[in-house]
Amino acid sequence: MRDMIVESNDLKKNYGPKTVLNGVSLQVKSGEIIGYIGPNGAGKSTTVKIMLGIENEYSGKVKLFGHDISDGSIEYKRKIGYVPEVAEVYDNLTGHEYLTFIGELYGLDSNLAEYKAKRLMELFGIGEVYHSRIVSYSKGMRQKLLIISSLLHNPELLFFDEPINGLDANSVMVFKEIMTQLAAQGKTIFYSSHIMDVVEKISSRIILLHEGKIAADGPFEELNQENKDGTLEQIFTQLTGFSEHKELGSRFVSVVREM
Repeated sequence: MRDMIVESNDLKKNYGPKTVLNGVSLQVKSGEIIGYIGPNGAGKSTTVKIMLGIENEYSGKVKLFGHDISDGSIEYKRKIGYVPEVAEVYDNLTGHEYLTFIGELYGLDSNLAEYKAKRLMELFGIGEVYHSRIVSYSKGMRQKLLIISSLLHNPELLFFDEPINGLDANSVMVFKEIMTQLAAQGKTIFYSSHIMDVVEKISSRIILLHEGKIAADGPFEELNQENKDGTLEQIFTQLTGFSEHKELGSRFVSVVREM
């Protein structure tokens, strides 16, 4: 029987008068890859930040690994890896220095952190910049560094927000294989992206947020049957009620062509 890793019950969050989360309840077991999607402002990042302990002043309950996170303990965070959509890294450090530092923060022995950092950078195709300063890295190299830093301590729960931005096609295939194998080993993954075809292919279950509420929750095949046959992008459009994309695209292009 798989363990319950993430539980939220009637999760609500406001920013002033604006309601961002309006009663989000979900349960996620070990080994699931959750495609966590929704329009901008739907509440995806806010949910994740609450679970990470970055956001507070919410109502409802959140449990990670069976532990209520509202008690102030931070021990559960050692079991989490996170790649935000926009991340700040220490540009003046080398890849070696940055990853060893991150590893030690999570309690790894410095020698083990250094060994894993070097090997993982080599396997991800950036071993040649191991001793180079991060300021010299390309966008793809930085993204690989962030992915490695989230996995260095072998976490049980992973949050990925647009993780393949900047990666080339071969690296995307490697990353997808990494996620599949991690899930097979019982790791739980929240994958948030606007690239619907990738979400459709890698997710064992899809949760769609719309206006702070869960609008859909289930495997792609199930959502496909419930909401007419089509791609995840078409289902997304149907459930969120956004149907002006063709008209807006046409109007945009007509302005571009004006002389």
